Amino acid sequence: MTRIFPLLSVYLLFLISTESVFSQPKTEYKILSIAFYNVENLFDTENNPFTFDDDRTPEGDDVWTQEKYRDKLQKLAGVMAEIGYDATKQPPVIIGLCEVENRGVLEDLINEPQLKHYNYNIVHYDSPDRRGIDVALLYRKEIFRLENSVSHELLINNSNEPDKRVYTRDQLVVSGKIDGEKLHFIVNHWPSRSGGEAASSYKREKAAALNKIILDSIFKKQPLAKIISMGDFNDDPTNKSFKEVLKTVATQDEVNPHQLYNPMEKMLKKGMGTLAYRDGWNLFDQILVSGLLTGRDYSTFQFYKVGIFNKKHLITEKGQYKGYPFRSYGYSGYQGGYSDHFPVYIYLLKKVSSNQNRDNR
Repeated sequence: MTRIFPLLSVYLLFLISTESVFSQPKTEYKILSIAFYNVENLFDTENNPFTFDDDRTPEGDDVWTQEKYRDKLQKLAGVMAEIGYDATKQPPVIIGLCEVENRGVLEDLINEPQLKHYNYNIVHYDSPDRRGIDVALLYRKEIFRLENSVSHELLINNSNEPDKRVYTRDQLVVSGKIDGEKLHFIVNHWPSRSGGEAASSYKREKAAALNKIILDSIFKKQPLAKIISMGDFNDDPTNKSFKEVLKTVATQDEVNPHQLYNPMEKMLKKGMGTLAYRDGWNLFDQILVSGLLTGRDYSTFQFYKVGIFNKKHLITEKGQYKGYPFRSYGYSGYQGGYSDHFPVYIYLLKKVSSNQNRDNR
């Protein structure tokens, strides 16, 4: 019998291994998960005079109390701890977030009991968004070694009033290493479809153009960079912002090192989605990977699988919106749910040599 030695506690040996009848060496793997979650207006209960958060206060229209806030934190933390757990027996190494009000709500979130002992740290910058919501990234600091981060402002002028600026979310770039391998993460929350998809599409195309500039700047400094771009893009994988501006690729074997592979384009064609509107599904929440993450030898970390985390408790059970994501607030007021979006995630996989196994005993 071949003994399987344990890896570092932060990893799980992947469940698939190979061993020939001639007792040749086993092939073992490390697997980790990367997630993104639009947490639907995670606001504290204090009134910020510089943002439009009046509704999310105890005195506001939403009657946003400490009790509701703490309940939402507990629910979100529970979901994050579950994502990818079936395969990894650990929560994600990286979690991108959007619709967070400030650093304070992130600190409250990572200090919830379901997450606290995993030692998450925070990367967050205040955006100029008029709603007062930002993007952020959480990382498990004993696994991901943060090297640098920067927030890129998205500058868009209003098409109807060119002298007026559209205030929206920045794009967050975070770089660091896992097992000595450098990875770059871009966290996005592109402009909404307010005013209609066609009338607002130019905003998301501007956002895609900024994303392309960021990608090109990383590749210029590091031609063999591994990049993961994630977010709520407010567009589907087949929209112009992806196919014409970012020039994303839907087939894993056809992507080159400086392109983005979008594994979620095929999911959209199967009718899958992360949010629902008027009895139709959209797949706005996506994770894309650059070409050097699409190899199949797994000698370094490679993309393995993508998923939508839509377990039963995250789904509305009855009523007009049965089957939709179970959200915090709906048209009829407070619902007591999680978010109006499902989280998404990918697995990264890497072979482990027998020497590494011995070193990790």
